[in-house]
Amino acid sequence: MATGRTHRPATRSRGIPEATVARLPLYLRALTALSERSVPTVSSEELAAAAGVNSAKLRKDFSYLGSYGTRGVGYDVEYLVYQISRELGLTQDWPVVIVGIGNLGAALANYGGFASRGFRVAALIDADPAMAGKPVAGIPVQHTDELEKIIKDNGVSIGVIATPAGAAQPVCDRLVAAGVTSILNFAPTVLSVPDGVDVRKVDLSIELQILAFHEQRKAGEEAADAEGTTAAAVVRKDSAEQGPDGDVPAVMPA
Repeated sequence: MATGRTHRPATRSRGIPEATVARLPLYLRALTALSERSVPTVSSEELAAAAGVNSAKLRKDFSYLGSYGTRGVGYDVEYLVYQISRELGLTQDWPVVIVGIGNLGAALANYGGFASRGFRVAALIDADPAMAGKPVAGIPVQHTDELEKIIKDNGVSIGVIATPAGAAQPVCDRLVAAGVTSILNFAPTVLSVPDGVDVRKVDLSIELQILAFHEQRKAGEEAADAEGTTAAAVVRKDSAEQGPDGDVPAVMPA
C-alpha cells in the first residue's frame, strides 16, 4: 500500500509556527473521522475542506511535519493520525487536574473525549468542603488543601481552571508553584504567569459577543440592501411619471 508520505523525524528544532500548531487539532479531528470510516487515503483538497482551511495552507502545514503526500494518491490517513498525534504529544498519557467543580467543571469532568485524545483526568479539586468526597464522573472530588500533593503524586503538568474569576489567579499561582506548566483557563479573567508557563484561555462570553457582532453586521447589511431596493423602486416610479423632457408629467392638455 502506498504510504502517501516522505518522512523526516518531527522535531521542535524545525520551529513549527504557532498558527500551524493551532490547526493541527483540526486536521487530527478530520483525520480521526476518516479513520473511523476506514478511509485509507485522502487528498489535500478533501482534508482541507473537512478541516475548514484551504488546501495550500494545509500542504504548507504538513511540510513542517515532513509529510508531502503522493501525487495521485494523497495522504495516508492512519499515518497522519499517528504523526500529528505524536507532534501534539498525544501518544502518551497526560494526567490533568480540574480545579473548580461547579456546573462547568462538572461538565468538563463528564466529557468523554479526554481519554481518547491522550488525556486522563487525574483529580477533581474544589474549595467547597461540602464537595469533598462527592463523586463526579466517577471521580471523588478532593479539597484544594490537597492540591500540591495531588499534583506531585500524579505527576501533573496540565491544569484546568474552571473557578469563578476572583479565585482563578490564586489557584493559578498554586498550580504553577506546584509544578504545572500548562493551564487551560475557563475563568473570565486574564491570568498572570511566569515565563515557561503556557496558558490557553476559553471565554464563552467573548465568543458569543463576537458572534453577536457578526449578526449585527449582517442585519445592518440586510437593512441597507432593503433601503437600496426601496430607493431604486422610488426612482423608477418617479421616472415613469415624468414627461419626455424629464421634468413635467407627460399629460396632454384637454
